[in-house]
Amino acid sequence: MRALMLTAAMFALAACGQTTTTETPATETPVAAAPTTREEATAQDTCGAAQYRGLVGSNFAAVTLPADSGIRIIQPDSAVTEDFRADRINIIVGADGAITSVECY
Repeated sequence: MRALMLTAAMFALAACGQTTTTETPATETPVAAAPTTREEATAQDTCGAAQYRGLVGSNFAAVTLPADSGIRIIQPDSAVTEDFRADRINIIVGADGAITSVECY
């Protein structure tokens, strides 16, 4: 009797242990890897810099930016932190006061 119960318990556990595999539908798009460089972040536009790219070539003094935007302005010889944040917009200003690029890092 004991052997019969043990066998029944083993079959029950074996049935619970079965797994099924599901395939990923072909309609799902793969998720891009998180950027690790400023070039990757800017190319993927992780910070939304594309909306400010029209400012390139403009005189920085004539540009109005949202007050609470968290945009970092980098002018010649300015000290900036070296931490990488793919969600941070950086507006690079040249020595002549013109915006030279808008990047994510």
